Amino acid sequence: MTRPHRGPGLPGASVAPRAVPQGGFGHHANVPPGERLRVLLVEDDEGDAFLVGELLAETNANIDLLVAASLSEARQRVTGVDCVLLDLGLPDAQGLDGLRRVVEMASGAAVCVLTGRSDEHLGIVAVAEGAQDYLVKGQVDGVLLARALRYAVERKRADENARRLREVELRQAESARLERGLLPQPLMTTDQVSVHTFYRPGRHAALIGGDFYDVVQTRPDRIDLIVGDVCGHGVDEAALGVELRVAWRALVLAGVPDDEVLPALEQVLMSERRLQEIFATVATTRLDLAADRATVRLAGHPPPLLLSGGKVAPVPARGGLLLGVRPRPPVAFDLEFDTDDWSLLMYTDGLIEGRVGAGDDRLDVPGLTDLLADPANQAVSLPELPGWLVGRAEQLNGGPLADDVAMLLVTRGDGR
Repeated sequence: MTRPHRGPGLPGASVAPRAVPQGGFGHHANVPPGERLRVLLVEDDEGDAFLVGELLAETNANIDLLVAASLSEARQRVTGVDCVLLDLGLPDAQGLDGLRRVVEMASGAAVCVLTGRSDEHLGIVAVAEGAQDYLVKGQVDGVLLARALRYAVERKRADENARRLREVELRQAESARLERGLLPQPLMTTDQVSVHTFYRPGRHAALIGGDFYDVVQTRPDRIDLIVGDVCGHGVDEAALGVELRVAWRALVLAGVPDDEVLPALEQVLMSERRLQEIFATVATTRLDLAADRATVRLAGHPPPLLLSGGKVAPVPARGGLLLGVRPRPPVAFDLEFDTDDWSLLMYTDGLIEGRVGAGDDRLDVPGLTDLLADPANQAVSLPELPGWLVGRAEQLNGGPLADDVAMLLVTRGDGR
């Protein structure tokens, strides 16, 4: 075979350089049909460039071929191409240096390199440096060339998908560690009462949602508890819930007067929320263990349930206004415990908003009261009771609950 140019080249007849033809699938294509590819050939030898186009045209390869004679010209034409077919011997870039520059400037495109017979080892090294494949001049026919280009494109896409998947997995793992760190650890040392917590976010695959809870002991005989719910289920609501919880803990530990804690918390909400429509509901309880009594404050939140003497009843505290709607301090309700055996269940409305049966009826506070009064739960230990309640609520709902659920179950004595 005689050639009008130097060095070993692609197989084909001796021809004079002319415009590079474009490939296209016909009814008897040798390459399986697929999407049309845009390939940029970076080759300074016009004869080799012409022969590449001839090979693709002969196989009806469904490939649009662009040609650049140098790396600087390739930089201007690389936008939108699916694959770069790169000669490693260019006037402005030699060997792997040219490959590295192409990989950098064509980050979204596959790269397939062309080498001479004596430089085949460079092709192997090129793949290790970021190319998807390599071809040896003089050992390529049209079908192999078209398949190699498509393989390079598919391998690039697979590599990109694997990289994106890994990035998502790393972000999810990082978010999971962060969310676990945001769940509170009750700040309590007394053994006069036990506190059992439960948390389940409504967001799929999340660990924390807009609901929050906390427990703080400020004196040997005094414990403060809070359960709250920021409207919404997203990351912003979860972050706001954490801010409110941390602010409440700081206010309690700082000894802020009881009637000023929730108004101060409302100021935090109104300054940190991203939309004026965002509000929160809150229930707080201060336990006086020496006097065996509690003070309950509600801001638009469902009331705690008291378990005592084999009976279950909602604490008759006034509901109060939502935080963030119209500032007004909640009214305190004093609760006297008749015995030393009682439990107080504080929860968010995600637990009681599930449906009951096929209609539109909700579980609500009366339904939750009935569940707790059911003799069947006597066999459930107090630490497992919150999870048991969620399971029963989901059975009645016919599936998982849509909203976040947070619960605090504080128990003294036998708890029932």
